[in-house]
Amino acid sequence: MCGPKFCSIKITQEVRDYAVTLDDDGNPKAKVTPIHEVVDPSKGMEEMSAEFRKRGSEIYQ
Repeated sequence: MCGPKFCSIKITQEVRDYAVTLDDDGNPKAKVTPIHEVVDPSKGMEEMSAEFRKRGSEIYQ
């Protein structure tokens, strides 16, 4: 069920993000940087685009 004040998908993601910050005993561990802040998706897209062009820009091979 979703709505302006309640969204189960958002709550689930918040719980997962919180769980990442805990160690095996449930105690807070050192600050963890979320993966989306570490990995630059535009760099990966540039690399895959170059590979696509190098292979002839064919969708079906």
